[in-house]
Amino acid sequence: VQLQASGGGLVQAGDSLRLSCAASGRTFSSDVMSWFRQAPGQEREFVAAITQNANILYYADSVKGRFTISRDNVKNTMYLQMNSLKPEDTAVYYCAGRPATSTLYANPSRYDYWGQGTLVTVSS
Repeated sequence: VQLQASGGGLVQAGDSLRLSCAASGRTFSSDVMSWFRQAPGQEREFVAAITQNANILYYADSVKGRFTISRDNVKNTMYLQMNSLKPEDTAVYYCAGRPATSTLYANPSRYDYWGQGTLVTVSS
């Protein structure tokens, strides 16, 4: 599967953005999907994950209540709605997938394929 992340940009604190992650090559409907982010000089950090049929969602504490992960298996696309953005949300955001599991992993090493990342910059 190839992933293409998009939707990043420069926004002010308190604004909203919606990121998209489009999959190609095959359907991702049987895969657990996740968002991670990486700020300059920091390790890649878990943001959110979603099961195949979206019945279970998992969020990092830092984004809970502000971010919403979703997916459209018909469009083969995953989304991350980000509201009430803060300067500390500034990072490159990556989407990732793992087939043949129902576990929502926060460890990036558990994911088999990744998108190229999209930059989100939040100014204060």
